[in-house]
Amino acid sequence: MGKVALVTGGSRGIGLATARALAKSGMRVAITHLGTEPPPDLYAVRCDVRDAGAVDEAFTAVERDLGAVEVLVANAGITRDRLLATMTENDFEDVLRTNLSGAYHVARRAIRSMIRRRAGRIIAVSSASAIIGARGQANYVAAKAGMIGFARATALELASRNITVNVVAPGWIETAMTRDLPDATREAAAESIPMGRFGTDEEVAEVIAFLAGPGASYLTGVVLPVDGGLTLER
Repeated sequence: MGKVALVTGGSRGIGLATARALAKSGMRVAITHLGTEPPPDLYAVRCDVRDAGAVDEAFTAVERDLGAVEVLVANAGITRDRLLATMTENDFEDVLRTNLSGAYHVARRAIRSMIRRRAGRIIAVSSASAIIGARGQANYVAAKAGMIGFARATALELASRNITVNVVAPGWIETAMTRDLPDATREAAAESIPMGRFGTDEEVAEVIAFLAGPGASYLTGVVLPVDGGLTLER
C-alpha cells in the first residue's frame, strides 16, 4: 500500500491540487478542512490547525483509518490583508496563529510517528512574498517567512532521523482570489513575472509531490520558489 499523506487546508486551491497529485502518485491521502466543504472523493477531517487539541484529534482519526502519517503538507493558511497603520491586533495574531502556529502544531504532532519509524517528509507551503515582501501583508509575510525559518531549523533537528523538511514558496498563482482582481492589477502582476504569466495550482502541486517522493530523498532544508522567476531579481 502507498504511504499515508496528510494535507492541511486541502479542500481547495493548492491544497486540493496537492492532495490529488499525491493520490495520483499512489499515496493514501487525507485532508483537513475548516471553512470549505471538502470533495466527497477524499478522506477529510475537520480541523482548526490553531488548536493543538483539534490537530491531535485529526491525526488520531487519520492514524485509525489510514495509518501513521508519513508525508505532511502544511498548507492551511488565511489572509487578513491591511496596511500596518490600520491592521488590528486580531488581524495580525489570527494570521500568525493559523499560518505559522498551525504549521508548528501539525509538524510537532506528525513527527511522533516519523521519529519512531525513522522516516518522514514534511513540506511547508510558504510564499514568494516571504522573500520579497508585500504591501498590506505584514502579518502574512511575517508568518510565511517564519515558516521558512521553522522548516530550516527543524530540518537540522530531524535529518539524523531520515525526516526531511522542505519549503515551497509559490508566487502569483491562478486562484479564485487572483481571478477577481482588476485587469490592470493582474496585468501589472504578470509583467513583474519573468515568465510573463501566473502559475497554476497544479504546477505548485507537482513540486510538492516531487518533494514527497523518492527523487527528493537527499533534499532537506530547501526553499523552492515556484514563481516563474519572480524572486530572481530581489
